[in-house]
Amino acid sequence: MSTPIKFYYDLLSPISRALWLALKLGNSPIEYCPIALRKFEQLTDEYKKINRFQKVPAIVDGDFHLSETIAIIRYLADKGQFDEKLYPKSVEARARVDEFLEWQHLNIRLACSLYFRDAWLFPMNGIAPKPKTEQLQSLIDGVETNLGLLELLWLEKDFLVGQKLTMADILGSSEINQLRLCRFQVDGKKFPKVVKWLDRVREATNPYHDEGLKFINQKAKQATVAKL
Repeated sequence: MSTPIKFYYDLLSPISRALWLALKLGNSPIEYCPIALRKFEQLTDEYKKINRFQKVPAIVDGDFHLSETIAIIRYLADKGQFDEKLYPKSVEARARVDEFLEWQHLNIRLACSLYFRDAWLFPMNGIAPKPKTEQLQSLIDGVETNLGLLELLWLEKDFLVGQKLTMADILGSSEINQLRLCRFQVDGKKFPKVVKWLDRVREATNPYHDEGLKFINQKAKQATVAKL
């Protein structure tokens, strides 16, 4: 009997949380191996043997080690670890999911990551001071510009690439949900399609969606962030 694939993650990380959610929905035998970023466990010599980049997520399948989210998604899908609806086998359907994953990397993910880093992560860890009003507004503008693109270019149907939930929705929504730590809420008047889409993703992925966000929601209540 083969041993389960080991999945190394931290639910504080939006991409880790997205993969964790997809694996839970797939209901496949996985060995979940949490790595506490807040305790810098990813920087230990032991973890470096698992992932030479010392980041999460990562997987170990026997002697095979793999990092980088999109590579992990493709590998796990080919190994049958995901529900096929999340990452289809059809060449054209999979390409549509990949199209969003490639697009979002320098759009939704980049804008949300910069805001999260500069408004919460760096100030919390004493790496940098809280951004000034002008800097904070620029970060918010970056996020809202990309929410506008999401609204205009991707939300013609219920989900990002059609009428069914895919990895595109799981990763994209996870990046936006990360901003709860910055006490950022998507404006329903500006972005009504985005708000409704986030609700649909939550409904389609619960109870794991809310379980995965417990830590984020808890930290959000305690968060001290820069405000306009």
